[in-house]
Amino acid sequence: MNDHALYARALTKSYGGTRVLDGLDLAVPRGSVLALLGPNGAGKTTTVRILATLTAPDSGTARVAGHDIAGARSLVRERIALTGQFAALDDLQTGTETLRMTGRLAGLSARDARTRADELLERFGLTEAAGRLAKTYSGGMRRRLDLAASLVGRPEVLFLDEPTTGLDPRSRLELWDAVREMRADGTTVLLTTQYLEEADRLADRVTVLDSGRVTAEGTPAELKARVAGHRLDLTLTSRRAYETLAARAVHHDPDDLTLGLATDGSAAQVRALLDELDPDRTAVARFALRSATLDDVFLALTGAAR
Repeated sequence: MNDHALYARALTKSYGGTRVLDGLDLAVPRGSVLALLGPNGAGKTTTVRILATLTAPDSGTARVAGHDIAGARSLVRERIALTGQFAALDDLQTGTETLRMTGRLAGLSARDARTRADELLERFGLTEAAGRLAKTYSGGMRRRLDLAASLVGRPEVLFLDEPTTGLDPRSRLELWDAVREMRADGTTVLLTTQYLEEADRLADRVTVLDSGRVTAEGTPAELKARVAGHRLDLTLTSRRAYETLAARAVHHDPDDLTLGLATDGSAAQVRALLDELDPDRTAVARFALRSATLDDVFLALTGAAR
C-alpha cells in the first residue's frame, strides 16, 4: 500500500436507489498516470470526488498520498489538486494575479508565490499573456492557466476530470505535453476522459468502469491485445447481411454497413474469416485490416451503445 499514491478497496456509493459505485478497487503506483474510462454514468466523476474528499463513500476504504480519506481529510487535501471539466478562473484577474493569489492561499510567502507563479507561467507558455485578464484568454490558454493553478502547491496527486473537453486539437496536444511533464516530475495523475486516444497516449495503465464496477484493467497494449491484436473491418453489401453478422462484431457502424471483427491479423485467419462469414462471396463488398484501438476495448468491455 505504501508504494501506491492511490489505494482503494470496496468503495460503494449510491444516490437514492441508484448504485453509482459497486465495490470499486484501485491501486495506482506513485509517479504514474491512470486513466479511468467508461460510459456516462459509469462512476468516473464519483470516484474522483470520493478520492478528493469532496464526497464520502457509503462503504469501503481509500488512502491518497498515504493518508486515509476519512480519518485524515486535511492531510489528503494538502497533497492533492483537482482540475475539473471547466476552468475555474476569475475573469477579472490576470494570469499572474491568479497564480500569485493561489500561491498565497496555499501558504506560500509573497516572495515564493511570485517565484512559483513566474515558473508556472513560463512552463505553460503563458509568460507573454501573464498581464492580461483571464477573460481575454482562449479556451486552451484558460485550461493551461487552470492547470498551472492546480500545480502551485506541488501536489503529490493530481485529479484531472475530463480536462480536454471542448478543446481544439492543438490545445489538446499542449495539455497532453503538460501531463507528460508532470508525470516526469513525479506527480501521480488520475485522469478521467471520454477520449480514447487521450488514454492511449498518456496512461501507464487504464481502468475500465461500467455500472460502478471495474470490468478490465491493464496497460493500453494489454487491453487492446485482450480484445484483439487487429480488427477486420467488413463493409457489407446489404442491411440483411449486416444484421446477420452483427453479433460477431466488436465494432458496429450501421450507417455505413460496416462491422469490425477481432482477428490476430494473420493472412491465414483473415482468409478463414472471410470464407466462414461470406462463403458465397455475396455479403462482403470490401474489407480492411487495422490495429485494434482503445475504442474497440471500450465498446467490447462496457455496456456502451453500439
